[in-house]
Amino acid sequence: MERADIVGGFVAELRRGTVILCVLASLGEPTYGYSLMETLGRTGIPVEANTLYPLLRRLEGQGLLASAWDTGGAKPRKYYSLTEFGREIREELKERWQSTVQNMNQILEVAL
Repeated sequence: MERADIVGGFVAELRRGTVILCVLASLGEPTYGYSLMETLGRTGIPVEANTLYPLLRRLEGQGLLASAWDTGGAKPRKYYSLTEFGREIREELKERWQSTVQNMNQILEVAL
């Protein structure tokens, strides 16, 4: 197996593990799926539609997101927003992420 394939696989795994927090952190205001996909892509977290939309539905089913259709534009769009529960989960995940980053930095410093 080539080095690029190995590294690419590991990077994909890291990304998969952070997509939920990235989505929750990006929903500061109601946003439709395609716009969210573009925002994540611009910030270096590309997410495919076949990954994002099922994730949005799952988060909505868990009570973290609410959705509403906007039919006033040229084409209908489903907007997603955080519920209060979603904000609480986002904050807890953010704290745990920061702790994980701190721990990883300590491990990496020792390894060097």
